[in-house]
Amino acid sequence: MHFIRLFIALLVGFFISCRSSTDKETQRTVFRYNEASGITSLDPAYASNQANIWACNQLFNGLVQLDENLQPTPCIASSWEVNEDGVEYIFHLRKDVKFHPHPEIVPGRTVKSSDFVFSFQRILDASTASPGAWIFQSLQTNPDGQITGLSAPNDSTLLIRLKKPFPPLLGLLASPYCAVLPEEVVRSNGKDFRKRPIGTGPFCFHAWEERSALVFHRNPDYFESDSSGRKLPYLDAVLI
Repeated sequence: MHFIRLFIALLVGFFISCRSSTDKETQRTVFRYNEASGITSLDPAYASNQANIWACNQLFNGLVQLDENLQPTPCIASSWEVNEDGVEYIFHLRKDVKFHPHPEIVPGRTVKSSDFVFSFQRILDASTASPGAWIFQSLQTNPDGQITGLSAPNDSTLLIRLKKPFPPLLGLLASPYCAVLPEEVVRSNGKDFRKRPIGTGPFCFHAWEERSALVFHRNPDYFESDSSGRKLPYLDAVLI
């Protein structure tokens, strides 16, 4: 009964606020779908099945994304270069990508290259136990085994250095495992980050009654637009 009351209140409030609007928008759009297999985590470090991947893709972004031909295209990284040896990648980040609002985050805080360093090191940390750690096994290390292949020379430049060429890397960076996370929220929430996630994606986390329903709301500060210049996403909410 608690679940029913919670979600009726959420959705009714959502649509009442819409109907009281005096502008041209008369109805908000909500995408609803059933996830039969269930969602176990909203932490991209554990996005190892389709159910978790689809949900995480709405909440998070990475350096690159795949187009309709499965080719890497810009996302938070606006451009990049790879050296002739194929072992050094230099990514240039957009400066207008903001994390979703959260009490631990300074309002309007943008993504910095150091956020990617933290996020990738977290994936490699054995205590995280992420099934995606293998993606970064080719990173350069020193004789003691410490990772030296990740660095942030400035807020908008990320360097990735490999032990040897690994051509699939660019495409793999589009996976949810490689999403950028805000360090302050991850450390504050701890293991609860899986159910109270904060990212940069087109939708913001709103509410989750595990094994029953999950609600995302549109991110009004999302940085991507379609080819005509219309801001994404088109939908106001997602109800799973």
